[in-house]
Order: sequence, then structure tokens, then C-alpha cells
Amino acid sequence: MHNYKITNTKRKTISASLLAAVSAAFIVLAAGCGKDKENFLDSGGMVMPLAGMPSGENWYCQDYLSEDVCVIPAGRQDNSNNSVQAGSVLLVNATKNEVVYASNIYEKLYPASVTKIVTALVALKYGNLDDIVTISYEASHITEYGAKLCGFNEGDKVKFEKLLYALMVYSGNDAGIAVAEHISGSTSKFAKLMNKEMEELGAVGSHFTNPHGLHDDNHYTTTYDLYLVFNKLISDYPKFTDIINKGSVKVKYKDASGQKKEMDFISTVKYKINSETAPEGVKVTGGKTGTTQMAGSNLILHSTGADGNSYISAVMHASDVYSLYDQMNYLLSMEGGNKSKKE
Repeated sequence: MHNYKITNTKRKTISASLLAAVSAAFIVLAAGCGKDKENFLDSGGMVMPLAGMPSGENWYCQDYLSEDVCVIPAGRQDNSNNSVQAGSVLLVNATKNEVVYASNIYEKLYPASVTKIVTALVALKYGNLDDIVTISYEASHITEYGAKLCGFNEGDKVKFEKLLYALMVYSGNDAGIAVAEHISGSTSKFAKLMNKEMEELGAVGSHFTNPHGLHDDNHYTTTYDLYLVFNKLISDYPKFTDIINKGSVKVKYKDASGQKKEMDFISTVKYKINSETAPEGVKVTGGKTGTTQMAGSNLILHSTGADGNSYISAVMHASDVYSLYDQMNYLLSMEGGNKSKKE
């Protein structure tokens, strides 16, 4: 198993707004915060350890986050299960906002193209799906070895909605840059907006430098933070669910001369192209993959369990794609209360 944890020296300085939230939390905690600590540990209650800090030192109230998320204490994790050996693993019953399984979910890790769920959140919040985007030189000239590209050329004109499909279904890095430039004018300004949105979600263990996830030492997140983003998208943006549900997508656009063009893109999620089968009774909606040498193999997924409940699962920093899907299937087999796979 690869261990790609980021050292403490690279951890982001906690924002002033978060410190204010922590200070406010101490005041509330002094008044009891509505539930005692024992009840919190049993049920997920009102407070939790600040991500990345030891239990019992700094706390903040769940009110800092959305009320519709699962709040997971740092102490409620299982690192002993040999069936899930990836760097970080999480399974949440999103219907009940309950954790089913968690391991190392507050470790700072490189996310690779799973980054694009944050790009999608910002794009859906601030973008207009009907806009026409002109592909720039930067978007059409990504030179990093192994970078996945849709193949857009400078001057191509693509509907913003179609860029999101290319971004999420095919994981095109050129689509990521085009989206970022259209929203913010540059990738650096867009990254600042990404970080702002993460802070507003309470996702305080992250720092992003680009919209696509190509490696940067200062570009990192946690599995729990990614859960917060994914949960927000699934809950509030039906368009996102529609996008990730596609096994393939056809993108029509015009080149710089006005000539009509068309490209077909296939999903990177194996469940959506029938090259991987989920456990019986589990229906996979879709998700986002991400792979780089430094990040390993990664996948965050939405599915419906045999019990009819909605689930969010994540396997981060698996050693390879085969291990990734083995571990994801193990998590999916837990959906609906299948005890046999937990023991």
C-alpha cells in the first residue's frame, strides 16, 4: 500500500473565519452545546474535533457546517480492516447522515482529478449552462505527460454545459481550464474561488491551486472534505447527478472557423461502462475518478443501496485501479446493512 500523506509543514493555515467559528464554538460549548459529549460520540451529535487536530483540543459546532451532512469524530474511525487498505476510505449513508465506515478521512492527500468535483461545484454555482466558451491557448496547450485531454483546439467554441460533461464524464483537463477561465478569467483566480467555496462548506483541510488536479505539492484535500463537496452537489444540484450518471456523452461544438464538430467521450467510472459490476442490489449513480503517480488511484461515488438509501463512498490513494475497485465493491457491499462484509 502506498502512503502519500502530506507532511504537517504543508498544512494550510486555518482561516480567520474558521478561527472565529472555533471561538464561537467554545462559547456555545461552555453552555453545553445542546448535547453532552457522550451522546455526541454515540450519535454524531453537535460537535466534532477540528479536522487535523487531536480529539479534545479544539472543537466547533456542527452549525458551522450544513445541517444535512454527517459529522464524523476523528476518534470514530477503523484503521484495522485488511479489506480496505487504501490511504483513506469513507462510506456514508447520505439519507440518514450516518457514517458506515471511515478510515483516515482527515489525512491531507493529493486528490488528482477528483479535484474536478470542486470545479463542478463552483461552475454550477456561478456559471450559466447556456454560455458559449471560447477555448484559450492555455486550455488547448497542456503539455504535462499523461494529462487526459478532450482535444479541444484554441478558438473552439463549446457550450458551457457540454464542457461540464467533458470535465466530469471524460475528465478532460483542457475542459477544466476552459471552465475556470470562463468563470474567473484565469486558473489562479478560479483556484481562489475554489478555496473560498471549500471554506464556506466547512471543508478546512483543503487547498487547491488548479481546477483539474494535475500534481502540485500545495494542492491537497481530505476525504472528509471531498465528501462535503460531493454531498452538496448531490443534494443541491440535480444537473450534477445527471452528468455523472452518463456512461458516455456526445459533445457538439464549432471550431475557430465556425465549422461544426463533434466528439464522443466515455466515462472513466468503470461501473458506468459495464467493465465493473457493483454488488447485488446496489445501483451506482456515478462519481469521479482521479489518478496520478503521486495520488495513486481514487474514486468518489454516489449509489443507492439495497435498502433504498442514498450512499456516498470514497476510496482514496489505492495502490492501483484493481485494488481501487476491489475496495470500493467492499464498501458498496456494506450498503443496506450487509453485516457479513463488515465482520
